[in-house]
Amino acid sequence: MNTTQSEALFARAQQFTPGGVNSPVRAFRGVGGTPRFIARGEGSHIWDVDGNEYIDYVCSWGPLLLGHRPKPVVDALAGVLEIGTSFGAPTSREVELAELIVDAVPSVELVRLVNSGTEATMSALRVARGYTGREITIKFEGCYHGHVDSLLVKAGSGVATLSLPDTAGVPRAFSETTIALPFNDLDRVEETFRERGDAIAAVIVEPVAGNMGCIPPAPGFLKGLRGVTERHGSLLIFDEVMTGFRLSRGGAQQLYGVTPDLTTLGKIIGGGLPMAAYGGRDDIMRKVAPVGPIYQAGTLSGNPLAVTAGIAMLRYIEAHPEIYDQVERSTAELTSRLPVGTVANRVGSMSTVFFTSETVSNYDEAKRSDTPLFARFFHHLLENGIYFPPSQFEAAFVSAAHTPEDIAHTSRVIAEFAR
Repeated sequence: MNTTQSEALFARAQQFTPGGVNSPVRAFRGVGGTPRFIARGEGSHIWDVDGNEYIDYVCSWGPLLLGHRPKPVVDALAGVLEIGTSFGAPTSREVELAELIVDAVPSVELVRLVNSGTEATMSALRVARGYTGREITIKFEGCYHGHVDSLLVKAGSGVATLSLPDTAGVPRAFSETTIALPFNDLDRVEETFRERGDAIAAVIVEPVAGNMGCIPPAPGFLKGLRGVTERHGSLLIFDEVMTGFRLSRGGAQQLYGVTPDLTTLGKIIGGGLPMAAYGGRDDIMRKVAPVGPIYQAGTLSGNPLAVTAGIAMLRYIEAHPEIYDQVERSTAELTSRLPVGTVANRVGSMSTVFFTSETVSNYDEAKRSDTPLFARFFHHLLENGIYFPPSQFEAAFVSAAHTPEDIAHTSRVIAEFAR
């Protein structure tokens, strides 16, 4: 496979950008080799600058539920370019998108649009602290909630890929406001609340972890979090930046029947453009400026381009609920023929192949995976035209654009690796 142009671009990029990339996992440090520089995408396929074609299971790390350049989104974007890209003032489209989110997501009665998942979680935590008058947050090891200072504690994802337990540049005072506990360990949560419950503002969790690989919640875990936070007057925050509109129209909270106090959203709600949101109960969200004392703002929040793409995406999902059954069937087929000595975790259209024979239900168990073997697996797929996440600690995604032929070809290539 010719990668001459990608190699040249990577060398050039490293002269001007840290590590040659604008987000660490893209650098292929977890698997070795040269990252592919992508030229275009269509449906379930992408092409790199050397002309190599791949079936894409990264899907921009989740947003592309309908695949690359879906016609409803592309047509909507073509229309909005006629009116402008940013006004720094309200538009009717912002109202329409907010209505769609409130209608779909069980916990959201009021919503504020922002520009990234990091911004959404940072804001939701500020709201939780302001609402409760408390300072401590419980998070879970391996769950990544963006590069928020206080949450970069055993954060998984790119941090795990680069073998960094935390990160430089975070003041000790910030990290001391966060308690990191093992994912799926409800006993530890309840013990912590018994000791410090009156100081805990919130518990924040990926209801289905996607940043230490795909790890589902243990039976009763999410309901247990709901119960303990209610008893102690703390807030429960679901980080559904990845799972929102991905696992169902109402996200993981609809799928598991657990309603948090606050929810963060991103990825799919922008239709492939930068967009995120946080929302929740009316009485909590009315603490946000300009109606309340908790300040948060953003010049490009609710910009017409991202909002229009989001509206097109959410309206399509609303009109075609059958896509969730479709992508789940495809993902189940994809994970049904795996090499011996692997474990496949799957929820809906999210999945991860862990190179371990043991159950993976938390961050410590995920870290026991054979990452050198995963790297060989990744490059075997890449050389055969299949683009998987370049890290053992990331979820893969199937879109509605993936065809039975895509899945069958991928299964054959996986079977060849197993031999």
